[in-house]
Amino acid sequence: MSQIKRVAIVGGTHGNELTGVYLVKKFQQYPNLINRPSWETLLLLGNLKAIAQRKRYIDKDLNRCFSKENLQNSNFLNYEDTRAQEIKQILQPQNQPFVDVIIDLHSTTANMGLTLIFCDMHPFLLRLAAYLTSINSLVKVYINPQSKQGGFLRSVCELGFVIEVGAVAQNVLNAELFQQTEQLIYAILEYFTWYNQGHIPQINNNLTFYEYIGTIDYPRDEQGEIQAMIHPQVQFRDYEPLNPGEPIFRTFADTDILYEGVSTVYPIFINEAAYYEKGIAMHLTQKQQKIV
Repeated sequence: MSQIKRVAIVGGTHGNELTGVYLVKKFQQYPNLINRPSWETLLLLGNLKAIAQRKRYIDKDLNRCFSKENLQNSNFLNYEDTRAQEIKQILQPQNQPFVDVIIDLHSTTANMGLTLIFCDMHPFLLRLAAYLTSINSLVKVYINPQSKQGGFLRSVCELGFVIEVGAVAQNVLNAELFQQTEQLIYAILEYFTWYNQGHIPQINNNLTFYEYIGTIDYPRDEQGEIQAMIHPQVQFRDYEPLNPGEPIFRTFADTDILYEGVSTVYPIFINEAAYYEKGIAMHLTQKQQKIV
């Protein structure tokens, strides 16, 4: 890969995730914090109307609007589809190449700590992840190939990825997570500088990551009403093992529903508030290791 020349840092793809919104605003106010001599840094607030109204979105989830079909369609009537096309033009102005990297900042009500989310196992991103996990034990790596076709912002760029932090409530700033995310961004930018200079530090190249298996919805009745909650033994235990036969849900009648899988899995995005409408109680992952 050639040198990194343009990096986009995006906050507020979801308007009620304030960590990314206010980090971008901070960097806009103090650009010296993130400007580096070897590339151009682009700062962008994603869903402007949703940020103003402190909502996740106005008409539809902006972070599902970046499929190739959506970006080429000129007949949209809703705000997010139009905004996605505007963002693409910002990321790739006329007669200029697309940005080399997108860092999309998100927060979650699930206990995800500091999570890097990739669409695939791109060697550059895996080496970046190995470096970051070697210097910060709080960093986890989640690889979700399904998101490449899901219209996610990160999918429009070969080196696009998400920093997902939590647990933090929607429309709330958590100073500790804010500062941890900020420091993680600085570490990423430092790595990019080393890459451009050809001096990437030597690290332990054995990367632990979590790979998407699928999702589980809450138990529901025929009318779609939720019939059970995340079990107390599972709540806030993102990245911890869930074994067959262990409780996963607790019904309103105070009975346990057990996990019926055939192997140990590692749930994440457990009880994410924004996923109730999507029919997702959690993502299930496999824990993997790879030499990068």
